[in-house]
Amino acid sequence: MKTYIVLIVGVLSVSFAAIFIRLAEAPPLVIAAYRLTIASLILIPIASRRSMKSLKTLSRHDGLLILLSSVFIALHFGLWITSLSYTSIASSVILVTSHPAFVAVISYFLWRERLNKLTIGGIVVALIGIILINYGGFTFGSRAIFGDLLALVAAFAMGAYLIIGGQLRARIDILAYLTLIYSGAAVILLIATVSFGYSFTGYSPTTYVMMVLLAIVPQLIGHSCLNLAVRLIPVTFVSVAILGEPVGATILGYFILSETPTTNEIVGGLLILAGIFTVLRQPPKYLGMR
Repeated sequence: MKTYIVLIVGVLSVSFAAIFIRLAEAPPLVIAAYRLTIASLILIPIASRRSMKSLKTLSRHDGLLILLSSVFIALHFGLWITSLSYTSIASSVILVTSHPAFVAVISYFLWRERLNKLTIGGIVVALIGIILINYGGFTFGSRAIFGDLLALVAAFAMGAYLIIGGQLRARIDILAYLTLIYSGAAVILLIATVSFGYSFTGYSPTTYVMMVLLAIVPQLIGHSCLNLAVRLIPVTFVSVAILGEPVGATILGYFILSETPTTNEIVGGLLILAGIFTVLRQPPKYLGMR
């Protein structure tokens, strides 16, 4: 039960990301860089006192996995937020939340991890819900296609990030792991931001507040809870549960931004929740529990 509470808190927290990004008036890479940098600066002094001793037991292979995880999470945030500048929110959201499919395929090829029919059905129902929420919002054209490709790569990066986290769960303390990957991703995004010639200053006070909130709520609370959940339950389930983010974002958008959900969004949200509930009810052995 505690694991599911952690997962729910994680999904609810990441649901705030779209709200904070909408209210932050800055280039996508700047937002992503601030998000990971602030989160890292908060974690480093805490982890240096409590958890860094676990690094002594890591192998060179583990270090490589941590580096890859940093690259993937940097790609996810950088590409997803950037995709919103090229394509519609609908196209971006449906593609970036397709990561359960990547997780299922990668898990099968790496570990022959098979899913039963009900679990596969739950994933399909949840994905149909996302399609329904965004139905009619797809855009076409060279810019839109480029944005769609960015979102699709961001989805793959999220799937790879979750899988790597699951592989390292028994060999490194969660706090040390998060500190390392957030710091690594922050450095990558800072370099990318400077390379593209963006400035880190000159934005409104509201924008800076939103970027701080983005670092604390979706990043430190949300993604940290999801990383902790990956250590306790199968990565496939965590990946499917994250599909609840569009539902949470829709509800938050209604109360915070006064954006009334459409009929498609309501029905699609119910389908997503039904798909997640179907996966949740499966016995551990069908979810690849080890």
